[in-house]
Amino acid sequence: MQDIAAKTAFITGGASGIGLGMARVFVREGMNAVLADIRQDHLDEAQALFGADGLADRVLTVRLDVTDRDAYERAADAAERRFGKVHILCNNAGMGLGGPIKQTRHADWDWGIGVMITGVTNGITIMLPRILKHGEGGHIVNTSSKAALVPVSGFAIYGTCKAAMTGLSEAIRAELAGDNIGVSCFCPGPVQSNIRETGRTRPEHLKADSGLLQEEAELERRPNSPLWMDPIECGERVLAGIRRNDLYILTHPEFKAGTAEKFAAILKSFPDEPINEARADSIRYILTNAIFKDMAQAPGRAS
Repeated sequence: MQDIAAKTAFITGGASGIGLGMARVFVREGMNAVLADIRQDHLDEAQALFGADGLADRVLTVRLDVTDRDAYERAADAAERRFGKVHILCNNAGMGLGGPIKQTRHADWDWGIGVMITGVTNGITIMLPRILKHGEGGHIVNTSSKAALVPVSGFAIYGTCKAAMTGLSEAIRAELAGDNIGVSCFCPGPVQSNIRETGRTRPEHLKADSGLLQEEAELERRPNSPLWMDPIECGERVLAGIRRNDLYILTHPEFKAGTAEKFAAILKSFPDEPINEARADSIRYILTNAIFKDMAQAPGRAS
């Protein structure tokens, strides 16, 4: 999607961290941005930031819990009333939900899956028909994580949900290509964000049966490293990926070796035996996927 001027992006988790970084880059490059976020304080701060830059007319802030489908529909309506059409959907809302699997309870899984998987499927189910309706094409960015490529012990819920974003993005990539809608899986490494404040957004009804409240309190006390990536740089990498129609948008070359080890382990695990050609012929349609060949043959990524 090369022509982004005056196009509109709908960004969940858009009022701070990576989401705000996307929004600032998009607006800087001539787009409109709808910042949908569950935290009103972040929305107010973001609105003030764009106002100070003289860009308030290019931004709409909407308070949204992505698990609330009725509220999501209303947010989508508000976006279209303000800017007419939405072309880019950034499914970015999430949290740094972690802790030992032995302590994890139903409420923890319900919250994590509700926001990081169902919140994304809500976005696609609600926003995709609107993008298809205007027929001008568009792009969907699903925020995953480097943890989907190189997992982190003690983050089972987070890793599960972020791995789901990889599978989702790959599954719908070819399906939407004919409608001129690109799909990217965004896998950032550590970024300067408010992810440590995860516990502040946990709903009251999902606290009683949680086994991870202490971990959330400890996470909030963890400072961000000054070496972590700036959200603006993340936003620039996302926009570059949208323009190139990248399947994967990666941020940190430091994780390349670990990712290579993962895929080497997968390849090594295949049975070392001859291919059953008759069986292969019967399932030829699922043996490969052109999306991977297309990306493998694309030019190398400079950023």
